[in-house]
Amino acid sequence: MNAPAKKISPRRRARECAVQALYSWHISHNSPEEVELAFFSDVDMLKGADKAYFRQLFRQTVEHVDNVDEVMSAYLDNRNVQELDPIEKAILRLAVYELKYELDVPYKVVINEAIELAKVFGAEDSHKYINGVLDKVAPALARK
Repeated sequence: MNAPAKKISPRRRARECAVQALYSWHISHNSPEEVELAFFSDVDMLKGADKAYFRQLFRQTVEHVDNVDEVMSAYLDNRNVQELDPIEKAILRLAVYELKYELDVPYKVVINEAIELAKVFGAEDSHKYINGVLDKVAPALARK
C-alpha cells in the first residue's frame, strides 16, 4: 500500500510558484505584471498556494533584484550571477530576498525551503550548491 502523499503547505506552494514565476520572468523578459497575470489567469497554477504570499514574494524579489543579486554575488564560489543556471538563480533570488527582507521568517526555514525547491526543480546536486551559498549569505545578513 502506498503512503499518502504529503500535503504541501500553502506557503511552500507559494514559494514553488514564486520560483516558477521568477524563472519565467528571467527567461521570457516579460514584465512582472504579465508573468503574474499568467499565474492568476490559470486556475490550476496557484492551486493550494497562499496567493497573497506568492504575490508578495514575486513582486518584492523582482523589485529588489539588483540588491539581492549584489548580496548573493559575493558568495557564489567564483561564479557570477549571469553564469548561474536559471532555476538556481530563481531559487537563490527568492531565498536571499526572504533572508534580507522577510525577517519574520526564520533563516533555517528559508534555507530549508530553498533546499527543498532545488530538489524539486533543480539539477541533481543543485540543492547542495544552494545550501552552501545560503549558509554563507545568512550570517552575512546577520540572520545566523
